[in-house]
Amino acid sequence: MTDSRIERMARVLVQYSLNIQSGERLAIRCGLSANPLLEAVIRETLRAGGHPEVFIQSQGVQEILLREGSDEQIARVPEGWRLAVSKFETLLDIQEQRNSESYSAVDPGRKAIQSQAQGEILRTIIQRSTQNSLRWTITLFPSHHYTQDTRSSDNEFEDLFYRACFLEEEDPISHWRQFSQQQERYIARLNGKSVVHLTGPYTDLTFSIQGRLFLNEDGHYNFPGGEFFTGPVEHSVNGSILYNLPTTYGGQELDQIWLRFVEGRVVDVRAQKGQEFLERMLNLDEGARRLGEFAFGNNPFIQTYSQNVLFDEKMEKTVHLALGASIPATRGVNQSSLHWDMVYDLRPGSEIHVDGKLFCKDGVFLL
Repeated sequence: MTDSRIERMARVLVQYSLNIQSGERLAIRCGLSANPLLEAVIRETLRAGGHPEVFIQSQGVQEILLREGSDEQIARVPEGWRLAVSKFETLLDIQEQRNSESYSAVDPGRKAIQSQAQGEILRTIIQRSTQNSLRWTITLFPSHHYTQDTRSSDNEFEDLFYRACFLEEEDPISHWRQFSQQQERYIARLNGKSVVHLTGPYTDLTFSIQGRLFLNEDGHYNFPGGEFFTGPVEHSVNGSILYNLPTTYGGQELDQIWLRFVEGRVVDVRAQKGQEFLERMLNLDEGARRLGEFAFGNNPFIQTYSQNVLFDEKMEKTVHLALGASIPATRGVNQSSLHWDMVYDLRPGSEIHVDGKLFCKDGVFLL
C-alpha cells in the first residue's frame, strides 16, 4: 500500500514547490530507489497538464564512472540533461544515497574534474532561475540507505523526513505558506543592514551584507525548506571559523574544517579529516575561496545532524556559510564551479551581532 505521505509530497512538489502549469515540461533526475516518489510525481504532473521526462542517475553508476572513466568521460555532461537544464520550464532533482562511504577511495582529483564540469550546469540553473525562466527543486526520497548515517531505523528516518516537510498535516501547503510568513518577519529585520559578526568557540568572523538581500527558502528550491539566506559582500569577509559539524561533498566526508579569511579570500585551511580533498576543491577556481552564501537554518523539525546537507543546512539554531557561487537574486556576484554548504551549530555558545546589536544568541533569535 502506498504511503499517503508520498502522495502528499508529490502534490506539494508539483502544486506548491514547482507550481507546474499546463503545457510545461518537467525534467526529473533521480536514482532507482526513488521510484515510489517518481511515480507519484509523474501522476501529479500529468494531472496538472505537464510533460514529465525522467533522467536516471544512480549513485552506483556515478561511482563506476569516477573509478573507471577517463578524464574526458568524467567531465562530460550528458546531452539530454544539458538540454533539459537549458530549455525546460521546471526541474526536480531527487537525490539518492546508497552508501556514504562509496566515494571514500576515489581520487579527489577525479571528483574535482567532475565538479568543475558540473559548474556549467550549476551556472545555467542559477542564471535561468534568476531570470524566472526555470523553477527547480531539490529533494530526496527517504529510502533505507539514509539510515546508515543517522543511526536510526527506516521508520524513524521516514518520520523525521516527512515531519520536516510538514507532510504529517492534512494541508501541508497551507503550513508551508504560514511558515513562509514567519521567516519573512526575520528577513524584514535583516534586509537593509550592513555588518554581521559571528563569534563562538574558535570562531570570530565578520562580513558585510550591505546592499544584499535575504531570501526566503520556504520549500520551493529545497524540500524540505527552512532557511533564509543572502550573499556576503565578496571582499568583506575577515577572521576565522571552525565548522563544528562534519560535512559531506561529492561523497567525501570532512570534519573539523577551519578556515581563515583575509579580505574575503580563504588564506589558511585545516581539516581533521579530508584536508587534501578540501584543498582540491578550494583550487577549482578563484571563486571557490570566497563565501557565496550566509544562511540561518530554521526548520523546527530538524534538530540533529544527519550527514545529509539538504537536512543539516535547515537545522534549527544553525547557520551555514557556503564556499563558491553566489545566488544572484541575493545580489551576490561571486562565480565558481563550487557551491559547498558547510553547517555551523550555534548552540554551543555563539553570538551573532548585526550592526552591533545582538540578533541571535546560542541559536535563539532575539527580536
